Amino acid sequence: MKLLSDLFSTDYGLMSIGGIAFMLGMAVFFLRMFLTKMNEPPTADPAAAALAAQGKKLPSSR
Repeated sequence: MKLLSDLFSTDYGLMSIGGIAFMLGMAVFFLRMFLTKMNEPPTADPAAAALAAQGKKLPSSR
């Protein structure tokens, strides 16, 4: 009971709860982001697609 009392009533206990909550939230965010990115269809050439969106062309390799 002393542990829970210290956890919820002291400054270092509250900071620990905040840190744990932040890390869990960050884990959920990255999990969702990575799963979403993994399920996207691949583009043929990401560099060409980015330049095409800007109205430019890739330089020739010759």
